[in-house]
Amino acid sequence: MASDGESTVVEIHVSPGDEHDAAHGRRSMAALGASVGAHPLMGRAYERDSTRLPAESFGLTPVVPPKRNRTAPWDYDREAHKGRNMVERVFNRMKHHRKAATRHDRLDETFLANLQLIPIAIYLKNTAKNPISVNTP
Repeated sequence: MASDGESTVVEIHVSPGDEHDAAHGRRSMAALGASVGAHPLMGRAYERDSTRLPAESFGLTPVVPPKRNRTAPWDYDREAHKGRNMVERVFNRMKHHRKAATRHDRLDETFLANLQLIPIAIYLKNTAKNPISVNTP
């Protein structure tokens, strides 16, 4: 899943539970490309050259800390990487919905449809707390 950090899900894929997320993350980065012009915030699990270098080739600037055992570590924006917390919050909010947390759906299409509906429900819940009047100038 790719998120803008608030509650908006930008890209979402369903993958088998026994596969590493890096390959699917690369697929998301290819789909997003430079159109977003963003700096993907990634954890150390995605710091391998096989994930970081393709992100750069797609026009993205990945913000990922190098592992401690890297022989040639690179500099990264530590302040920007703190924003990764906001993306983790989006995951947490989605897991509050039982359909996403338990995954009892038999078909991937059904599970994906539920994952696509949950951000809409979150958005509607947030806007209901702060209603916007149509008559305001």
